[in-house]
Amino acid sequence: MNSPEGRWQPLYAELDGEQAPAEVLAQTEFELSAGAYTVRFGGIAADTGAFEVEAAPHHLTLRGTAGSNAGRTIPCLFKFIGDTLMICYGLGGVRPKNFRTAPGAHLYLVTYRRK
Repeated sequence: MNSPEGRWQPLYAELDGEQAPAEVLAQTEFELSAGAYTVRFGGIAADTGAFEVEAAPHHLTLRGTAGSNAGRTIPCLFKFIGDTLMICYGLGGVRPKNFRTAPGAHLYLVTYRRK
């Protein structure tokens, strides 16, 4: 299994079926390193915490400690497609079953490229 560790630039994102603006994606960076994650917006850390890749294939769990997701546990699915990383975040606290969002599902789907 490939590790999702590294610095990532979002190429595409959608929240509950709504596409994120390209201007927002261009200013966002997601870093996974040594068990810690950081989301930066415009170079400023906006969300930080811990992460673990679990024994189940392609399961990732984020535990927010500061910023917009402080105190939250966010179960995720991830997969690599060529040189991109796709993560589906279960913002409602439930691990996604696939890589699709829908209105009211509390899912955030992002495709990243390594920086």
